[in-house]
Amino acid sequence: MSLFIGLMSGTSADGMDAALISTAGSVSLIDALCIPYPKQLQAKLRQLALAASVDVNELITTERKLAKLSVEAVLQLLAKNKLSAQHITAIGSHGHTLRHQPQPNGFSWQINDPAWIAEHTGISCVADFRRRDIAAGGQGAPLVPAFHAHCFPQNSLVLNIGGIANLTVLATDDNAVTGFDTGPGNALIDEWCQLHFDCAYDKSGSLARHGQVIHPLLEQWLATAYFQQRPPKSTGRELFQLHLMGDLGAYAAIDVLTTLTELSARSISHAIQNFAQNQTSLYVCGGGVHNQYLLERLQLLIPQASVESTIACGINPDWLEAMAFAWLAECAIKGVCGNIASATGASGKRILGAIYPA
Repeated sequence: MSLFIGLMSGTSADGMDAALISTAGSVSLIDALCIPYPKQLQAKLRQLALAASVDVNELITTERKLAKLSVEAVLQLLAKNKLSAQHITAIGSHGHTLRHQPQPNGFSWQINDPAWIAEHTGISCVADFRRRDIAAGGQGAPLVPAFHAHCFPQNSLVLNIGGIANLTVLATDDNAVTGFDTGPGNALIDEWCQLHFDCAYDKSGSLARHGQVIHPLLEQWLATAYFQQRPPKSTGRELFQLHLMGDLGAYAAIDVLTTLTELSARSISHAIQNFAQNQTSLYVCGGGVHNQYLLERLQLLIPQASVESTIACGINPDWLEAMAFAWLAECAIKGVCGNIASATGASGKRILGAIYPA
């Protein structure tokens, strides 16, 4: 049995996800866990992601903290499942994204320390998944469509609602796959909750449900050029930040929250209506799957497709991205291409990731 571990630190900066998968036959999740980040580390990651400049020593110290948490997550997963390092073929470590700039002149930068992870777990580590695709003219994102195509049925959509939301379109005819970032997912909603409601996120969307959409503000946001841009495309927190959203202090906090939630729902639904309207099933994963109000809004906005959790296909929505990078680690180890050029815009298929042997 081939076992791999995937590590994922998303743009929400809430914790390190670790997923243990088996790739014997089909991919299956054996176990997973999340190590929540201390509040001080969460704040530091968000600050670094949005800062115009950073202190190098501060950056390296933060990277090492993430590496130690990565090691802790792997060791906890091994102990929990009574496994040793020798049972695991490789770790796929995505790292934490601090900068992402689309093409032209694109780049994507994740802080990570795969050498430290390999040294202190005794397991080979695969990392730096995005830059080879970028070198080939791609966006370096999204990378999960290849994994979605491996796990989900044709004629369906897979929507990951993390800090930024990304959509995979699985076609029916020639197995064509496309995918792109739709815009904000949870990031703006979570940040507003932390600033104004003393909570990490809007649980089930219960707060946003009771506010009113501020339509002039929403229309202003939806006029952002990114939403009209055709795929392949990708984005990040550089474009979607609260301080870029206007004078929000002029409105009731609850109404701003409702409007931010509606922005996520509308930008996702517009992407589907414009670029993926023939698919009849939408499978949702990521933290946003637990925002019931957001899912209700999506179902109303895209009535042609059934909106449901990826659990309907037997895949836990909370661990799908960590599973994807475990699978991409297997692709790298085996010399199999892991990108989909129609999703990233690369000039062709490429083997992704650098391997740090144990």
